[in-house]
Amino acid sequence: MTWVVGAALVLLAALGAPLFALIAAIALLALHAGGADLTVAMVEFYRLADMPVLVAIPLFTLAGYLLGESGAPRRLVRLTDALLGWMPGGLAVVALCACALFTAFTGASGVTIVAMGALLYPALRQARYGDSFSLGLVTSSGSLGLLFAPAVPLILYAIVAQQLNTDPPVSVDAMFRAGLLPGLLMIVLLAAWAVYAAPPLERGPGRIDWREAGRAAWDARWEIPLPLLVLGGIYSGTLAASEVAAVSAAYVLLVTFVLRREIAPARLVVAIREAMALVGAILLILGVSLGLTYWFIDNGVPERLFDWIGSRVDGKIAFLLLLNLFLLVLGMLLDIFSATVIMVPIILPIALKFGIDPVHLGIVFLANMQLGYFTPPVGMNLFIAAYRFQRPLLEIVHACVPFFLILLGAVLVITYWPALSLALVR
Repeated sequence: MTWVVGAALVLLAALGAPLFALIAAIALLALHAGGADLTVAMVEFYRLADMPVLVAIPLFTLAGYLLGESGAPRRLVRLTDALLGWMPGGLAVVALCACALFTAFTGASGVTIVAMGALLYPALRQARYGDSFSLGLVTSSGSLGLLFAPAVPLILYAIVAQQLNTDPPVSVDAMFRAGLLPGLLMIVLLAAWAVYAAPPLERGPGRIDWREAGRAAWDARWEIPLPLLVLGGIYSGTLAASEVAAVSAAYVLLVTFVLRREIAPARLVVAIREAMALVGAILLILGVSLGLTYWFIDNGVPERLFDWIGSRVDGKIAFLLLLNLFLLVLGMLLDIFSATVIMVPIILPIALKFGIDPVHLGIVFLANMQLGYFTPPVGMNLFIAAYRFQRPLLEIVHACVPFFLILLGAVLVITYWPALSLALVR
C-alpha cells in the first residue's frame, strides 16, 4: 500500500501538484508507516506561532515588494552611478551593487532581473559594453544579494536550524553577520572582472561629478536612510531582526505611499497581496516540513546517512566538496526557499558530525544555492533572463560562463575558509 501511495505522490508531483501538499502527504505517510500519531505534524506546524522572529519574513518581503513597485530602483541606479561611475568599468560595478542591494531587500533574484534589467541592460549596451558581457552581468547579478541582510533566505535558514537545537545555536542576527564578508567577496571578484573587461571607451572620467552626485543623493534622500537603518540596527546589535523588519516595512510604506505617492491605493493592495502570497507559500512549506523533520530525527535518518557517508567519504574536506556538488544540482532544481526547508534538516545534523559550524554551513548552503540559480542547463534565472531579454537560452548560458566560474571560485573560498563567514559571529 505504501508503494502505491508513493507512486501516486510521484505522479502528482509530475502533474504540478503544490509542493506543500506533497511534503505534507509525505510527512503524514512517513508518520503513519512509523506508527506515530499523525497529530504530531500539526503540533510541529503550530510551533511556528511560538517563534517571534518569524514576523520578520512577511515584513521584509512587504518592504521589498513596495520598493520594487516604486521608483526606488531607478534612483538607486542613478545614485550608485554618480558615486561609482567615474572609475574604470564603473557602470558594471554600479550594476553589481544595485542588483545586490535590491535582491537583499526583495529576497527574490528573478524579481531583480525583471526590475533592474530594464534599467541596466540598455545602459550597459549604450556604454559600449559587449552584448554577451551585459547579458551575463545582469543575469548573474540577480542572485548576488542573497547573503546580505535582510535577505529572507538568511532568516529562513536560521528558523529551520533553530528547530534542530544545534550547538552552537543559529540566530538570525548571526546569519546576517556571517553573510556580509562572503557577499562582499563575491562582489569584489566580479567587480575586478568588470573593470578588466570594460571597453576602452568606458574607462570613466577619473573623478566624481559632485554636482550630479548631490542631485542623485537628493533624489534618493528617502531611500538612503533605509539600508543604514537596517544594517546599522542589525550589525550594532541595537535592534533584533523582527524589530528591524517592522521599522523597515513601516518606513518603506510611509515613503512610497505617503511621501512620494508613487504607489496608488489600488496598486498598494495588489502589491500587498502578491507579497503575502509569497510569504504564505513559504510558511506553508516550512510548516508542513517541520512534521517531516520530526520524522527524520525520530527515526535517526541523519545518523544513518552520516554512517553511510562516513564509510565512503574521508573527512571534512571531502564531505564539503561532495556537498558543493550536491547543492549546485539542488539549486538548479528547487527554489531557495523550498530547498532550505526540505534539505537543511537532513544536511545540518550530518555536517555537525563532521565538525562544521552550523552558521558556516548556512552560508555555504545559500552561496551554492545562489550559484545554482544560473547554473546550466536548468538554472531558473537563465530562463527568466531568456524571457526578459528575448534571447535564446544557449546565448544566455554562454554569456554567464565567465561570471559562473568567478563565483564558483568564490563559493570554494567560502566553503573551505570558515573564518570568512565566522569572523563577525564567533
